[in-house]
This record gives sequence, structure tokens and C-alpha cells, in this order.
Amino acid sequence: MSETTLVPVPVVLVHGNPETPAVWDLLVDHLGDRPVFTPNLPGFGCPAPEGFDASMDAYAAWLIEEIEAVGQPIHLVGHDWGGILAIRVAELRPDLLVSWASDAAGLFHPGYVWHDLAQVWQTPGDGEAVVEAMAVLPTEDAVTGFVTIGIPRDQAEVFVAAIDDTFGACVLALYRSATTDLLAPWRDAASQAGQKPGLALRATDDPYVGDDVLVAEAADRLGADLAVLDKCGHWWMLQDPTTSAALLNGWFERTEG
Repeated sequence: MSETTLVPVPVVLVHGNPETPAVWDLLVDHLGDRPVFTPNLPGFGCPAPEGFDASMDAYAAWLIEEIEAVGQPIHLVGHDWGGILAIRVAELRPDLLVSWASDAAGLFHPGYVWHDLAQVWQTPGDGEAVVEAMAVLPTEDAVTGFVTIGIPRDQAEVFVAAIDDTFGACVLALYRSATTDLLAPWRDAASQAGQKPGLALRATDDPYVGDDVLVAEAADRLGADLAVLDKCGHWWMLQDPTTSAALLNGWFERTEG
């Protein structure tokens, strides 16, 4: 009688804005022998497909296609916009997932208010001025700016190199497709995300995704467990990759059982 070979469940890690898959560089090595995929959001340091309108719905459809291409159900982990998209995939296509984890659960709370810079990007004229200023900022100044908000220099250099006209256009289109009223259908479908095990990650020093109470209430709406990354900020996977990976590995093992 032959032994059954267990195939490890793949992991798909989805980055956010203003980033590239390099945001996962320090975490990947701690995820064991699982196959890991880190797709690149169209327009974020790579070309956008012809006709791609860079709306939140277009990015969600793109991510679904990326996961379908893996060929088996996966663990989906999303950060920032990747975290918003991960929850949307959980709402629409739970058949593609073994589990999901997101640090952006707070955005699915009806009381969430976009952070100040997001509101600027959503404002015609003001948003264009910001992305133009980002594009012409001297490279070293831009890298230093990223480093001061908690991004290691190696990753900061990659992120800065990705900033171009395509990036700017995609950022504006994405945020303008996700104003509070336009995001409402995704929020209204929050309970659908609970069809597969979900994990709402709360980095306690992250100022962009809502406070502790809001995130906890959002996790409940999503039917998700809540995990706290104490004293970590928005870029928790770069700040403390060992602890972050241990948390995720434990989650993967529990949901595979």
C-alpha cells in the first residue's frame, strides 16, 4: 500500500500601496516549505494590462485570476490594499481559499474613515499634485522618507524605483474607485468572507486602518479571528518578520487541520 504524499498548501502574499512584492522579502524565508507566490499589483513597478482601469473591482478580478492560476486552494495573506482585496476574494470566491488573513479588516467597518493622504488622492487636482510631487522627488530624499516611516532601506529603494507615471495613474484610479460610498457594497458583503477561516491582523501602531475597537468590530462582521501584533506598525512584516511569520504559520496549521 503506497503512502499518501501531502502537498503543502501554497501561500499567496499580496502587497499594497505604495509598494511592490519586495514588502514580503524578509517574511518569505520564515514560512517553511510552503510554495509562496507574491504577485505584483498591475502598475506598481510593472506594466498594467491594456485596458486595465485600475479600479478596485479590476484589481479584485486580477487577483482572482492570479489565484486561479496557482491551481489549488491557497492561504491568502493581504497587506494594505492587498488586505482589502484579500477580503473581497473571500467574499466572492471562497472556493479558492483554505484561509485568508488581512491587516485591512478595519476598512470593512461602516465607521471607517479614509486616512488623510487617501482623501487627498481621492480629490481631483490635489491627488494629481501629490503624485507629481512624488515622481519628481530626488531619489535619496524619497528613500529617506520611506525609511523614516519604518521601511528598511533595501525595500525603500525598490519602492521608490517603482514610482512612475503608471504608478501615479493607478493610485489615483484605485482610490477614486473606493470612496466611502463606492466601497459600501464590499462592506455590505462582509459576512460572506466568513465562509472560510479568516484572520484580522491588528498591528497596534498602524495608524491607517482604524483603532483597536473598530478593527475588533470589523473582524466580528467578517466572521474572522483577531490576532494582535503588539508594538508593530503598518509594515509589521518588515519590522518583525520572525514573529509575524510564526503567527501566520500557526494560523495556517490550524486552518489546515
